[in-house]
Amino acid sequence: MDWGNVSTQDLIEALREVEWSSPPRPPSEFFSRFTFPRSYTKWNSRLKCNLYYYRTNYFIMIVVILALGFLRGPLAIVAALLTALSIAFLNDSFAGTFSEKVTRTVRQFSPHLAAKMRPPLTPVIRGRPSAKRAIFICGRPRSVFVFVFSIVSFFLWFVSCGLLTVLWALGIGLLVLHRI
Repeated sequence: MDWGNVSTQDLIEALREVEWSSPPRPPSEFFSRFTFPRSYTKWNSRLKCNLYYYRTNYFIMIVVILALGFLRGPLAIVAALLTALSIAFLNDSFAGTFSEKVTRTVRQFSPHLAAKMRPPLTPVIRGRPSAKRAIFICGRPRSVFVFVFSIVSFFLWFVSCGLLTVLWALGIGLLVLHRI
């Protein structure tokens, strides 16, 4: 397969559809024969190919790194998860699905509370729903959840002393992107 013609979006779609239960490739194969590509196009092609071919190995590496990070600084990992969740709430489909699943789970334990978590009715103008549809999570506007999760994650970043690490990583990442 010519990985140079595969877009990043195609790779993401392929990774969503592929079977993730395949066993990892052997470490001898995973770490062997590494050479730096000579051009950006070859580097980009190899990156896509390796992400697809060694997906289970990379997943295991990420889990191990997160586990070690959690042992070193558990608040920083919780802060990272809350930051990721607050960013994910900006996606309409994720926010709707999250709200639906939480409401369904709460309904099993307290139907009265689940009824309060329903989003308000959308206004109808001349027989049609209004064009601007606000997204609600558990009966509250999405902006409330994004704001609360962002504030809590910033506080946890600050308390765990991980804020400086994140700022350094952001600065180095921007510096590297600027030079490319």
